[in-house]
Amino acid sequence: MQAVTVRHAIDPATAKTLDTQALRDHFHVGGLFEPGKITLVYSHYDRLILGSVVPDGGTLELDAVQNTGTSTILERREMGILNVGETGTVTTEGKSYEMGRGDVLYIGMGAGPVAFSGPGRFYVLSAPAHQTYPTRLIKVEEAKRVELGAKESANERVILQFLHPDVHKTCQLTMGYTQFMPGSLWNTMPCHLHDRRMEAYLYFDLADEARVFHFMGRPEETRHIVMKNEEAVISPPWSIHSGAGTGSYTFCWAMAGDNADFTDMDMVAMEDLR
Repeated sequence: MQAVTVRHAIDPATAKTLDTQALRDHFHVGGLFEPGKITLVYSHYDRLILGSVVPDGGTLELDAVQNTGTSTILERREMGILNVGETGTVTTEGKSYEMGRGDVLYIGMGAGPVAFSGPGRFYVLSAPAHQTYPTRLIKVEEAKRVELGAKESANERVILQFLHPDVHKTCQLTMGYTQFMPGSLWNTMPCHLHDRRMEAYLYFDLADEARVFHFMGRPEETRHIVMKNEEAVISPPWSIHSGAGTGSYTFCWAMAGDNADFTDMDMVAMEDLR
């Protein structure tokens, strides 16, 4: 059985009392992508599981996981997998999927064990499901491409939507990633809230010496967490989630909760931020 680190949900009043280290202990996810290891975090925000699998040229199998109360992780869950490394292979239900860098694999509820092999570096997300949707490999060119922002506001970016109603139907897991144009560093500003779902970010394609300042907290009292390459952050439904980097980067966003509509968000005016 796979061991999992647990992160309990806390309210915004408690979160505002936390110092830097305590804030990181609750929301920052480091230690991912260790060679030859499966690393998972179970968040009590919408019961999202996030983590990494790095087979390092061998094969690693993800099957039973503590905290789910089931014989296998996918018995009552769905899964999204993003490959951020070299081409690797994911096998489930007797079928193998070759995943290039940037590809996303959706695995439906009830698929059973999932095996990872080759040199790939896999980011894994899983949320509770209520029915089975088809397992599907979604190549980069099959994603829905949305261009947003402008050079003048340093947020010119391309959003690639993979697990999205317009691309592939899921129970609740929504997933994709955002890439920035040269010279653009801000993501999601003006920022927003969506009380109907939580979100998780993975920051990657970041130079070793670069950092992203991830902003969270209530709009009237913002906080920040400093992120380095291939680290994730859990964003609760009551929190803003925005960031700016000291260099170029990509981030994978994933959401779970009541509403899978990507545009369902409550915008926060710049003058209301503190």
